[in-house]
Amino acid sequence: TMADSKALLVLENFIAGKFVPCSSYVDSYNPSTGDVYCRVPDSGKEEVEAAVKAAKAAFPIWSSKSPLERSQILNKLADLIECDLEAFAQAESKDQGKTITFARTVDIPRAAYNFRFFASSILHHKTECTEMAILGCVHYTSRAPVGVAGLIVPWNLPLYLLTWKIAPAIACGNTVVAKPSEMTSVTAWMMCKLLEKAGVPPGVVNVVFGTGTKAGEALVCHPDVPLISFTGSTLTAQRIMEKSAPYCKRLSLELGGKNPAIIFDDADLNQCIPTTLRSSFANQGEICLCTSRIFVQRGIYSEFLKRFVAEAKKWKVGNPSDSAVDVGALISKEHLEKVRSYVKKAQAEGARVLCGEGVDSLALPVGNQKGYFMLPTVIAEVKDESCCMQEEIFGPVTCVVVFDTEEEVIKRANGVKYGLAATVWSSNVGRVHRVAQRLQSGLVWTNCWLVRDLNLPFGGMKASGLGREGGKDSYEFFTEVKTITIKH
Repeated sequence: TMADSKALLVLENFIAGKFVPCSSYVDSYNPSTGDVYCRVPDSGKEEVEAAVKAAKAAFPIWSSKSPLERSQILNKLADLIECDLEAFAQAESKDQGKTITFARTVDIPRAAYNFRFFASSILHHKTECTEMAILGCVHYTSRAPVGVAGLIVPWNLPLYLLTWKIAPAIACGNTVVAKPSEMTSVTAWMMCKLLEKAGVPPGVVNVVFGTGTKAGEALVCHPDVPLISFTGSTLTAQRIMEKSAPYCKRLSLELGGKNPAIIFDDADLNQCIPTTLRSSFANQGEICLCTSRIFVQRGIYSEFLKRFVAEAKKWKVGNPSDSAVDVGALISKEHLEKVRSYVKKAQAEGARVLCGEGVDSLALPVGNQKGYFMLPTVIAEVKDESCCMQEEIFGPVTCVVVFDTEEEVIKRANGVKYGLAATVWSSNVGRVHRVAQRLQSGLVWTNCWLVRDLNLPFGGMKASGLGREGGKDSYEFFTEVKTITIKH
């Protein structure tokens, strides 16, 4: 009804420094209540065309600014996000379902820090030079921005991952057309309101809202967008590679994971257990770096399992805006059904569900009865070939299995199509290095999880992606290098 739609938040595309209404919209749900609370533009070819045109027009002026000028603007934008930290956190929690605590302490601070980090790193890159005295030649390299960058980001860490791409793209002098997930567009729209105040010229950052199949596809297929940076599923990435092949676009793809934790019997369980709970269930398990296969050495298997399950049961599920809650709502009804179906499959195969889904009852506050909630779920005795051990579930579900030898566990940990992250728990430093060397994984954490230095390469092997992001890596991706030879 009209009365309802008046109460809804209606987003608009941000093109050439102005908010532009769209001819059609899609619904966005509040995952913690199951109600529609926002209308998101359902953009397509026309809107993407306008955004690319604006980005192309803004490129000459933006790319000719000095790194220092761009750096100052990025720092100003970080300041503005920090000033509005609470409003951003509330919006992210409501839109995505994550707990207010996670949005306040992880998502929004990191979004601001992404701008600060690249504002700083852009000032410190050096180019190379070599001499060939005998031929009387000097060679040197120079780097220049590429043009319009197409940035496509997922729904799990909406502003965090959007800024992780926008910051290096514009720091290097490119202009941007970004497409957030249609399920989590609010914080991107809020950020657009700050761009002019930060000194970002019109057309440098354009945000087009909509679905992957319409808006995303139009962006990927646009001949004037030479590079695409995408975070999301392997399936979508395959489509992006196909669609961008005729244009020889440059791609950076950060995809899913089926990340193992390997826990040797000399692990410090007092550190290992709380950290592995976080790595399994943080952000409802909706982080590409989450642990979903836990290999525990036989000597400590039963103790680990007993303590791990007891602690998992203490995680409080409920209204994300309650700061005492540890687990919020999953992103959508469809996603919740998908995650639940994995638990059912595991049970059908004879695995044991030790806590969570279908085992413990979930008591929700009155206003959240229709929300998409699920208890942290621990499954034991799962076979390695089960889909629960092979496919990315992307929810609060983790599988715990037993192993005997180092050799065996390396082989089993590597026995999936993914290779994004791994964690190793052991107090034997030689073993830690040996195992880390042999794991097919872009990131290996030992005796910790999700400790990040943004200078260092981030990304996956195998089906977990293509390319790396980080201080130097993002700079290389978002610039074109030229080798110049001078004979004197």
